[in-house]
Amino acid sequence: MPNDRIPKLGRGQVALFVGTAKGLFVLRARADRASWDVGGPLFAGEQVPALALDPRDRRLYVASQSWHWGTTIRTSDDLGATWSDPASSVLKFPEDTALAMQQVWQIQPGRPSEPGVVYAGVAPAALFRSADRGVSWELVRGLHDHPHRERWMPGFGGLCLHTIVPDPVRPERMTVAISAAGVYRTDDGGATWHARNRGVRAEFLPDKHPEFGQCVHKIVQHPRRPDTLFLQTHWGLYRSDDGGDTWRDIARGVPSDFGFCMAIHPHDPDVVYIVPLESDGYRCTPEGRLRVYRTRDGGGKWEALREGLPQENAHETVLRDAMCTDALNPAGVYFGTRSGKVFASADGGAGWTCIVDGLPQVLCMRAAYLGDPSRAAVGPAARAARPASRTRRTPVARKRAAAAPRRKASRA
Repeated sequence: MPNDRIPKLGRGQVALFVGTAKGLFVLRARADRASWDVGGPLFAGEQVPALALDPRDRRLYVASQSWHWGTTIRTSDDLGATWSDPASSVLKFPEDTALAMQQVWQIQPGRPSEPGVVYAGVAPAALFRSADRGVSWELVRGLHDHPHRERWMPGFGGLCLHTIVPDPVRPERMTVAISAAGVYRTDDGGATWHARNRGVRAEFLPDKHPEFGQCVHKIVQHPRRPDTLFLQTHWGLYRSDDGGDTWRDIARGVPSDFGFCMAIHPHDPDVVYIVPLESDGYRCTPEGRLRVYRTRDGGGKWEALREGLPQENAHETVLRDAMCTDALNPAGVYFGTRSGKVFASADGGAGWTCIVDGLPQVLCMRAAYLGDPSRAAVGPAARAARPASRTRRTPVARKRAAAAPRRKASRA
């Protein structure tokens, strides 16, 4: 039988939550991230396609999908030690929509200014909002009733809303991504939504630049630069500097502009990570080489990061939510594969280690440092990069220090 024990998580540790096709796994490390403890699976046998750790109150949200019970969202207020166990799913479409919940694709905590608010993106494509920390949910009607909806087409994974990007500055603005409908944005708190796909091509359609219909795979944003968005699509890498009104191609120096996952550096808004895949026909890493590509200038150029990653017979796939970062400095970067491997870098991507192998296929991941990242001891390299601290001595200590050489000389 599966072992559902997980490592006890506490202050000063890094927690890595890994949702798989057969349950939730929990990994733990010290701030140096030199070694990892692995526990799980929780909810053995159930898919875990989405999860989130709310930084406002440390509530953990996990979407699980059972062949018997269907789709539900469980919560934990003690980092996974105990869980809510709803008798039935609280996330349901209203009866008048005639829709049935298929899967939760994304869970996104609200802004610090809106305590208790959480969002969920689901299939069939829709956005739900909770104002009470996930106890109850309400369909965002403005998006559900959009006139484009009847012409949205499902992607390979179905018609799903998989990315939710609340604007950190404008509380009325939010951007979402739907496969295959594209990017939509609201500027009035969800009452109305408008397609924001100008410049993004749909390679698989006769009209390569339609108003909507693009198969967007992932969008990321840095809180320090909210008008800049990065986007990975079904054939395309893009950047917007006007909040998504227009997009420009930044796919230079990558072996393929097809892929799913994308993550942004926690401290540098110009640093973005992707894992390119060969094509939509062969969704594995190009040339059988597992490489993470990083830009450090906002998409001007990309560099291959391969140190510690297999470069032969590595026909791997990384899904859209199976890549994340932590808040430490140097940043930790993590990704998981459909073959059940989890790789970690403790130095912003320069070097990688396989920290666990043999899991079920990885669907989603979230990392968190449980403490103040600015006070974390993250290893010799990071300590060497920090400015030397000056020790403040009391007058008595300074007098003793000054006398120490004389006392030593008198004993000679």
